[in-house]
Amino acid sequence: MQEEGPTERPYKIVVACGTAIATSTHVALKVKELLEERGLCVQTIQCRIPEIPGLAPDADVVVATAQVPYDLPIPVVSGIPFLTGVGVKEVVDRIEEILRAK
Repeated sequence: MQEEGPTERPYKIVVACGTAIATSTHVALKVKELLEERGLCVQTIQCRIPEIPGLAPDADVVVATAQVPYDLPIPVVSGIPFLTGVGVKEVVDRIEEILRAK
């Protein structure tokens, strides 16, 4: 009989921008795609910057395209590289490092 391993809990990533519409949608899709290519199970939650404090306690990391003026219990990573295309690999490396350390 083959043993089944524990079901992997998806990592929760809060993706925040000013309006939680276009920018966060683009960043959330790229983050999810690039991390899943690396074998990570990821759930993204899109929100506006002011909504971050309410979502952060249940999340593993925040990816934001604007300044986050809050002291949070989880790491915050800049999502700007997903918009500019510059430094994407480095940001994905950092997010992966944060998630795998959990």
